[in-house]
Amino acid sequence: MGVYVSDFDDLLAANEEFSATFTDAELTGTAARGLAVVTCMDSRIDPLGLFGLKPGDAKILRNAGARVTDDVLRTLVLAVYLLGVKRVLVMPHTDCGMAKVTDDDVHKLAAEHGVDTRSLEFRTVPDQGAALRHDLTRVRTSPFLPPDLAIGGAIYDVRTGKITPIDM
Repeated sequence: MGVYVSDFDDLLAANEEFSATFTDAELTGTAARGLAVVTCMDSRIDPLGLFGLKPGDAKILRNAGARVTDDVLRTLVLAVYLLGVKRVLVMPHTDCGMAKVTDDDVHKLAAEHGVDTRSLEFRTVPDQGAALRHDLTRVRTSPFLPPDLAIGGAIYDVRTGKITPIDM
């Protein structure tokens, strides 16, 4: 079981085209709009496009379910103190796969493939609103982030492209 370059030929070809007209070499690592967005890895979400942003404007942190994990907090600390982030938006979305299963469901699915995932916490989301409020509290009460950091939450609707502010 190995990965072959041919598995990625489409990506390499697309990158050749992309790099031929690349114009963002002058961008720095700083978030030009002072924004970090924590959102889901769902490929239906275009975090730059839905806010009218462009490359270099924001830090985008993605994971399954848009959860504020220890790693997200670590990354936010770096984004705030090193990369110009002044505001954080936590934004899960409708029709999220993480809201349709439990951690036990995922463990059982993996076990059907002979993989034991019991040492992992998947942070599935049985109640999306409650999970979002919990995650916002986690960011707001972090001793590692400044108390004046602007923090908001919203749910993105994958069917309409609109966000609904929650606890902003």
